[in-house]
Amino acid sequence: MAIEVRIPTILRTYTDGQKSVEGNGGTLAELIEDLETRHSGIRERLVDGGELRRFVNVYLNDEDVRFLDGISTKLSDGDNVTILPAVAGGSAAEDAAGAVGRRKGMR
Repeated sequence: MAIEVRIPTILRTYTDGQKSVEGNGGTLAELIEDLETRHSGIRERLVDGGELRRFVNVYLNDEDVRFLDGISTKLSDGDNVTILPAVAGGSAAEDAAGAVGRRKGMR
């Protein structure tokens, strides 16, 4: 069963620079294990303690797997899996100004 996996730039060192790779598996966990056989080290970047790492977002056909069955999400031939690192940020000054604005009913 062929599944296309889109790889973010930060993880392409594990895939020899490839933007997408093919994998196999009936579940997301099996797919990650399959990827690990050809792209050593990628599993450690995605999984911790048998679950997806907190700051890794995985989408199955544009659906966030956290709202499906997480790492146990079932996969089908032809599915597309996208891996994205979570992005956080902003400045503390912006956050504080936003909080003050919300308290004063400005937003």
